[in-house]
Amino acid sequence: MRLLECVAEHAYGAPAKQLARETGLALPTAYHLLRTLVHENYLRREKGLFFLGEAAERLAGSGAEQKRRGAVVDALARCRDAIGVPVYYALYRDGEIDIMCVSDSPDIPAVEEWADFRETGHAHAIGQCLLSQLDEEARRDHLDRYPVQAVTPYTVRDGHSLLKRLERVRRMAPVTERQEYALGTVCAAIPITIGTVAATMAISLPSNQAERLLPAVQRLQNEMGRLLGSLAISISI
Repeated sequence: MRLLECVAEHAYGAPAKQLARETGLALPTAYHLLRTLVHENYLRREKGLFFLGEAAERLAGSGAEQKRRGAVVDALARCRDAIGVPVYYALYRDGEIDIMCVSDSPDIPAVEEWADFRETGHAHAIGQCLLSQLDEEARRDHLDRYPVQAVTPYTVRDGHSLLKRLERVRRMAPVTERQEYALGTVCAAIPITIGTVAATMAISLPSNQAERLLPAVQRLQNEMGRLLGSLAISISI
């Protein structure tokens, strides 16, 4: 690892003797480790100089991705703690509902995904909010692939009724649903546009706390300005 770190500090490469000296390794040990690292593609050797190889670059890329994902997780956790509700973040990309992150705790658990979120977008606030941001053709394409079906007794009955409901959603207005996906649960989702990607943040509450839903989603909207920077980086994850 010290050899890898040392090579990374030399953008124009470094010879074995210099790397051995800078890492405090005996020259035979350095030669042996360098050969091994080259064989495993963590380093590459050109004209007697050592550079980072493809495997090391992939490792660095994975670390950067973890850091970006960690920024999103931390942002949602702060929001969860500030409002006292589970917080969800989702995107619609490549024709699918993609739940990027859920932040909850033992005291405020998230809704259990008892029916696939991707297949039941018509029933939950996250899906309805994302679908409301699509054009009519994209909505119909989604519903052709994932037809409306009853998830609970409160679920919208058919695709035509759902499309009419989505048309009535006002731009940037929260979307709410009450026990349509899970009995005993109410949810609200806020639309977000990040570039050309449809996105949403959502919250859920037990139905016996339904009176908290709108005040909580209002607080979520107030937090949005501080969160957008962290959420935007998730597009590249």
